[in-house]
Formats: sequence, C-alpha cells, structure tokens
Amino acid sequence: MQPLHHQLAPEHALASQDSYNPSRLLDTLRERMQLKNDAALSRALEVAPPVISKIRHRALPVGASMLIRMHEVTDLSIRELRDLMGDRRAKYRISDIQGKPKARSPSALGTTAQS
Repeated sequence: MQPLHHQLAPEHALASQDSYNPSRLLDTLRERMQLKNDAALSRALEVAPPVISKIRHRALPVGASMLIRMHEVTDLSIRELRDLMGDRRAKYRISDIQGKPKARSPSALGTTAQS
C-alpha cells in the first residue's frame, strides 16, 4: 500500500508534501463549529457527504472553491485554512487548463452570412 501522501494524483502539488494532512483541517473545523461528525460538517459547508470523505481519505484535494466556502463559514483566513491542512505552498494556483477560455465556433460568434 502506498503512503497516504501519495494517494492523490501524482501531478497534484500537494501529493508531494509530507506535511499535507486534510484530516487535521476537517477536525479543526468540526471542533470550531461544534459539530458531531463529518455529515454535520458536510451540511454546514453545503457539500455532499462523499466530498468530505474523499478529502479526508486524500482521494480529493481541498480545492479553491472549498477553501472559500470554509472561509465563508468559519471566518478563518485562506492562509489559516491552508496552514491547518499543512499546505506550505507560497501560492495557490488553478491549473493551466482551468484558466483557458474554450474555443468558439464561428456560429457562436454570430458570424453567419446574411443575405
């Protein structure tokens, strides 16, 4: 069995960080919000319970939208949230694919010939 920090996809920047521990983040949120379990946390964050489970078991990284939601619910800064999960990267960036606009077809641009 692979070590826990290698269960995320290898191209994910957090996978190489030994300090990455999303369970510490989730446990701290539960304590601060006085919630009994992960199901209650998922309700508070308005996400499906499997999302919390996948994050806890390192099958899904804590993404930007999840960090923003956690910030909105707890008033902890994004930096504090990242520190809690052991994310020591200097910057948090989206992938190149996510930032690129989709190619548009000529018909979508309204360049159809008119008679």
